[in-house]
Amino acid sequence: MTRLIAATLALLLSCVTVSAQETNGAIQQVLQQHSAAILKSSRTTIGPAIDAVADSGLPQAQAVLEAWSNKTMWVREADGLFFRAEKADGGFRLIDFDSGETVGVFDKGALDQIKPNSGIRALIGTALVQFQLKDPDPKRRQDALTSISRDPDPALLKPLRNSIEMEQDAGMKAQKLRLERLLTIAYDTDPDARVQAMADMSGDLGVDVRATLNPLVATRRAVVQGEVPESSNVARILTPGTEALGKVEAYDMLVAADLAPRRVTNAAMRAALEAHIADGRVGGVAVQQLGSDAARRAAYITLAEAGIVPPFISEEEVQATLDGFTFYDAYADPSPQVTDAAVAALNAIKMNVGLNQAADLTLDALSLASIYFLAAIGLAITFGVMGVINMAHGEFIMMGAYTGYVVQQIIPNHTLSIIVAIPLAFAVTFAAGVAMERLVIRWLYNRPLETLLATFGISIALQQLAKNIFGTQARPLTAPAWLDGALTLNDVVSISYIRIAIFFLALFFLAVFLFIMKRTRLGLETRAVTQNPRMAASMGINPGRVNMLTFGLGSGIAGVAGVAIGLFAKVTSEMGSDYIVQSFMTVVVGGVGNIWGTLAGAAMIGFLQKGIEWGNPSNTLAAQTYMIVFIIIFIQFRPRGIIALKGRAAGD
Repeated sequence: MTRLIAATLALLLSCVTVSAQETNGAIQQVLQQHSAAILKSSRTTIGPAIDAVADSGLPQAQAVLEAWSNKTMWVREADGLFFRAEKADGGFRLIDFDSGETVGVFDKGALDQIKPNSGIRALIGTALVQFQLKDPDPKRRQDALTSISRDPDPALLKPLRNSIEMEQDAGMKAQKLRLERLLTIAYDTDPDARVQAMADMSGDLGVDVRATLNPLVATRRAVVQGEVPESSNVARILTPGTEALGKVEAYDMLVAADLAPRRVTNAAMRAALEAHIADGRVGGVAVQQLGSDAARRAAYITLAEAGIVPPFISEEEVQATLDGFTFYDAYADPSPQVTDAAVAALNAIKMNVGLNQAADLTLDALSLASIYFLAAIGLAITFGVMGVINMAHGEFIMMGAYTGYVVQQIIPNHTLSIIVAIPLAFAVTFAAGVAMERLVIRWLYNRPLETLLATFGISIALQQLAKNIFGTQARPLTAPAWLDGALTLNDVVSISYIRIAIFFLALFFLAVFLFIMKRTRLGLETRAVTQNPRMAASMGINPGRVNMLTFGLGSGIAGVAGVAIGLFAKVTSEMGSDYIVQSFMTVVVGGVGNIWGTLAGAAMIGFLQKGIEWGNPSNTLAAQTYMIVFIIIFIQFRPRGIIALKGRAAGD
């Protein structure tokens, strides 16, 4: 009877188990198959369980992995089933992974929380990537790509490849393709695939490409007795005693590897001799005779032969020992095919980077030239055309910048304030230039020394006036939001939008100047007065009025230049002095009295300064000095500038 009851109970228990398994969903069955590993939560044994869930192909797999990682997966002790749990009144609400339905609220004592450690959560995170890469939410897919790029892993290569075909967003698909190439270079086990990926990325200027390739060509220095093993991917064989590997360094490598005895230094030799002095002698040599290296070496060798001190290693023995070993640099990657392709790709990238750096330097030089031209175009009128040495030209630039600052205090909208500031700065500095010409300059024509001293005094006075009004602290002149940032062509070439705007502003004022001088009555009268004031006066032209308007025009353009320069430079009372020297050099080098010469001079000085700074980037003061020396030498050979005037104007 007892046996019959036991058999009946066993049959009933098996039926209950089968019934329970039949009611379990597909993902629950996967969890039950790896229940022991999940409950144990050991990083060394959990891998198959995570892989089983991730590779199950079930739609619930992502939810299970996320709950597992977030520590919201619990197991019910009564039957060992796994659920997602939420806090509720009276305990925890259990939600079935397969159906998503609530199965009830249970007391915490009837449950056991699955608490994966940081190592297990990292493995789960890697497994989750394949779901995140295919997530309908673009933000989650982008977050997954960002995570992979920050922390690449060989296990992420396969899910990344699997997600590329179904990616609908063109931009994100390009990111995935690029990231897949990088992971292929770093982690793929097929050398041909890695070589092809390197060929695909060889023209890419991204820093991440170089960061991926550089570890492949990294080398370690090694030494072996006899021939180099065939399994080593040798970068180069080293000969001790050359620049690549010194003899002392090579022998120290042998000592560090316990392949050769340590050499005795001079200090150690002296200490050993001092420690073994007996009756005024050591090693059979009197102490008084140890004044030379040869005598000390002989005494030490005697002690070494007696076994008292470590043996002495002579230069001949060192060389003989080195001759028995091969020193070499070996690549970290074992495949010569991969390292050769990496070296070729890096060389191609290096060439491409050099070309793009030259393009970036050219853009910087053009930008600087446009700034110098904008600052000098007003001086080209007052000095180049009128012949007036105006040392206060820089202060008109400063006045324009401060005008822009004042306008921004009144009009907070930066775009509107700049639109208002440019014509207002022209008007303010035009009026200041007219006043200066009427009150001072008109009395000093054809007296260059007096003009220089007078305008220099006005320059100091205007600086002090600006300090009294605005103080000595730099004032901000904020560019509009649409001028923020830079136009980035690649990881090497970029130029700020402000510099681009200044470049086009310089071209605009070049066109305005040419139009005024060639197509307007003022330009015609200015040229006439410049060439022959008496003849112009006899033709009914008022030279005084023309000089006044021309000087005002040059001053007004300087004010506009001040607004433009103030958008990226500090606005202070001394800012004009930073540009007055370059402005005079631009006009003189280009050719006095010729606007095209001013443009050529600005280009020459801009390219020259950027070239010198590129050659000596750590010392900008030296770059300025070299530039001035070069210009002095240039003027010695071409005193009339790059584009010299011809005819009567040149003679005047």
